Amino acid sequence: MPRSLTLLVLAAVLALVPTAFAAGPNVEARAYLVEDGRTGEVLLAQNPARQVPIASLTKLMTVLITLEHARPTDVVTISPEAAAVGESSVRLRAGEQLTVRDLLEAALIQSANDAAWALAEHVGHGSEQRFVFMMNRRARQLGLADTHFVRPDGLDAPGHVSSARDVTALARILMQKPLVRKIVGMQDATIAGGRSLHTWNDLLGNFPGLVGVKTGHTTTAGWSEVAAARGLGVTVYATVLGSPGRSARNADLVELLRWGLARFRVAPVVSATRVYAQAETSYGKGKLALVAPRSLRRAVIVERPLVEQVVAPMGVELPVRRGQRLGEVRVYERGRLLARSPLVASRSMGKPGALGRAGWYVGRTAHNIWGWVG
Repeated sequence: MPRSLTLLVLAAVLALVPTAFAAGPNVEARAYLVEDGRTGEVLLAQNPARQVPIASLTKLMTVLITLEHARPTDVVTISPEAAAVGESSVRLRAGEQLTVRDLLEAALIQSANDAAWALAEHVGHGSEQRFVFMMNRRARQLGLADTHFVRPDGLDAPGHVSSARDVTALARILMQKPLVRKIVGMQDATIAGGRSLHTWNDLLGNFPGLVGVKTGHTTTAGWSEVAAARGLGVTVYATVLGSPGRSARNADLVELLRWGLARFRVAPVVSATRVYAQAETSYGKGKLALVAPRSLRRAVIVERPLVEQVVAPMGVELPVRRGQRLGEVRVYERGRLLARSPLVASRSMGKPGALGRAGWYVGRTAHNIWGWVG
C-alpha cells in the first residue's frame, strides 16, 4: 500500500496589470475614500481619518440604533420638539402618530430632520440626549474612533464630527439589513399623511448599479455622500465629505465609483479542465489525475497576484470511484481565502482481484530480492 502523504503546492496564478490606473481620480472634496464592500479594504483615500462635520450622514447611526431597539411596526407619537426641528423635514405635526417604518423612510429618503428627532425620542424614551449617548456608545463599540455625535439629525453643532473611514464602515454595517437596503434604493415613496418623499441621491437611477446609500449637506459640512454600487461579483463604496457643491459631489462620486469598479475583473480562479495533482495508486496501477468538479469565478483586483494552494495525497488506495473527494485547492488574495474547491478522482479505478494482487506482491518481492542481491 502506498504511503498517504500530503503535497502542498504554492503558485501565483493571476497577475494582470492594466494601464488605466496610473492616475487616480481628481476629487474636490475635503476627504474621500473608496472601499471594497466585501472586505472593507481601502482601495483609495485622501484624509480618510480627518474629523469633519458629516451633516445628515449622521442619520446612518440614528437608523442603526433605531433598528436595534425598535420594531418597524412600532407607533411613534410626534412631540412638539420633533415637529419644531427645521431645515430638511416632512412637516411632522405635534401629536401625530407614524410608524417607525414611515419615519425611517423619511429619514433615509428625504433626509428629514424631524423624522430623525422623532426616532431618537422614541428609542430614547423621550430623551434625545439619552439617544445621543447611545449613538456614541455604539460608535465606540464599532471602533469608529474618529466619530462623536451631538445631535441625532446631523445639523451643525460643535464637536459633531466623523471621518470618511468611519461613515463608510457604518454604511457597510447598515447595508447588511434588508430593510435599509430596500429603503435607500428608493427614489420616491409615500408615507402617512400622504407625504411624498423624494431622494436627495442624484445618482440613484442614473449611475448603473447604484444601490444607495445616504447624502448629507449643511453650510459647515458642505456636500457629502456615501454611495455604494454593485459590479460583477463586488460592491464598491465611495465616500466624499465636504464637496464644494451638489454637482461637484456627484461628479466626485462618479469618478470614484468608476475608478473603484474598474479595479475588478471576474476571472476564473479554479478550472474544471485542469489537472491539479497526480496521485500514485496501489498495486502499480499508475497515476490518478485529481481535478476540480466545476470551475469557479471570482471578482479579483486585476493587478494583484493570487496564491494557490493544492492539498492532495501522494498516494491513494484502490478502489476509487470517479468524483470521490481526495484533496482540495484553495485560492488566496493577500492571505484572504477567495475560493476553495474539492479535488476529486478524474476516473474510477477498481481494486485488482485476488490473483492480480498476488501477482503484484510476487513481482514486488522478486524486485526487492534482486535489489538485495545487486
